[in-house]
Amino acid sequence: MIEQLPNWINFLFLGTLIATLGFFYNANGKPKKLMGFIVIWCFIHGFLGYSGFYRVTDSVPPRFALVLLPILLFWGYGLRPAPLKAIITARTTHLSTFLHTVRIPVEIVLWYLYRYGTVPELMTFEGRNFDILVGITAPLIGTLFYLGRISKKALLAWNVIGLFLVSFILINGILSAELPFQQFAFDRPNTGITYFPFVLLPATIVPLVIYTHITDIIKLHKEIF
Repeated sequence: MIEQLPNWINFLFLGTLIATLGFFYNANGKPKKLMGFIVIWCFIHGFLGYSGFYRVTDSVPPRFALVLLPILLFWGYGLRPAPLKAIITARTTHLSTFLHTVRIPVEIVLWYLYRYGTVPELMTFEGRNFDILVGITAPLIGTLFYLGRISKKALLAWNVIGLFLVSFILINGILSAELPFQQFAFDRPNTGITYFPFVLLPATIVPLVIYTHITDIIKLHKEIF
């Protein structure tokens, strides 16, 4: 864990992680096997983060690849026809929209990590991170869609914007980390994500947010067109 960081920030992040898993579980027909895999995944990376495994940044290949590469495999498998059809069929769209509310506490955590010198300013809403706008609008958009007050086209557009914003800050986060291809924030690199529990932001929360956006976009596009 990060020294001198108030415990409530750690607890806020862990609560955000639990909320993300809960939203994902309920929005997708309560898939027990998939959630079991995700929980095991969280424990593995939580343990590695707690042990300091990811704080070694000069290894070849970079240890953080253990977070990034399996995520690409997860997205690749999850977007294959069979699992994609199962997710889309079980998807409760207003609940998957509510999932993005977790971006509000994530932004609070990132701002405090910046204040304690472990992430660059560009990762916060004071820098390049406008992802909090999606978190703020998510409960409103989800409620309006549930009540039939906004169209599927409007929700589709909102998801496209949300996907762009989270992808943009993910790329900035990777390029500001202490990796061989670092491009930004050399004076204050993105080291916070190498610590427990914050390693679970790129390992779990962001991948589930992006996957939810992509699958909602596919589902809504099929239903509209």
